[in-house]
Amino acid sequence: MFKPSRPGIVDDALVARVQKIRTLVGLGAVVWLSVAYKVAQSVGDIADDRLSQSWNSVLMLSVTFPVAVGILLALALAAPSARRELLRRAARCFGAIVAIVAAVAVFPAAVLSGFVDGRFATSPAMAVVTYGTTVLTFLWVVPFMFWGIGLALVHVFRTADIHETVPPLLAMALVWEMTLVDLFTGAYAGVPGPLRVLLVLGAPVSVTAVGLWELRRLRAHYGIAVRDMLMRQPG
Repeated sequence: MFKPSRPGIVDDALVARVQKIRTLVGLGAVVWLSVAYKVAQSVGDIADDRLSQSWNSVLMLSVTFPVAVGILLALALAAPSARRELLRRAARCFGAIVAIVAAVAVFPAAVLSGFVDGRFATSPAMAVVTYGTTVLTFLWVVPFMFWGIGLALVHVFRTADIHETVPPLLAMALVWEMTLVDLFTGAYAGVPGPLRVLLVLGAPVSVTAVGLWELRRLRAHYGIAVRDMLMRQPG
């Protein structure tokens, strides 16, 4: 659901490795500083904070992605065939967004409908069906939701299905958007000034550096450039 699957797509193992290292180093720095300066009271608080930030990133990306598609469609205005191809490729990305939002919505929907409280368990048979369905649903939805949030961010809602240059561009836009959110919400307020600056700017600067390097590798090693995402025919 969240991994790109377009035939012939470029998958650079070196880029994936560097992205993973960057993520682990960044996460380690945040955890260490959170514990050292008591920004969080426990490991559980740190985990909750990281999960909350990941979910906020998913929501922000869900808003940013349609805007990006709209810009691409506007730029491809003179080529109807290119617009159709862009929309066809973007459909799977929109499907990934719908899937993760729907998975998260299962929990409030189950509570608000009274399903969890046994509202529909009006007979012994219905009780078995209701509680059995609840358990099976949650056993499937919980792993899908947590794993899906991670994969959605790693693969930037599988936007490589549109074009290989879209994920790094969207990742760079997203990380700077989240940095603005951190600035306005006073993130890492308990950390001394210089370290706070490092924490706030470390993610966008490093993601931007890796993203630009990825774009350069795509152009130099695979002949794939940003302008190619418009799918215009030569001449």
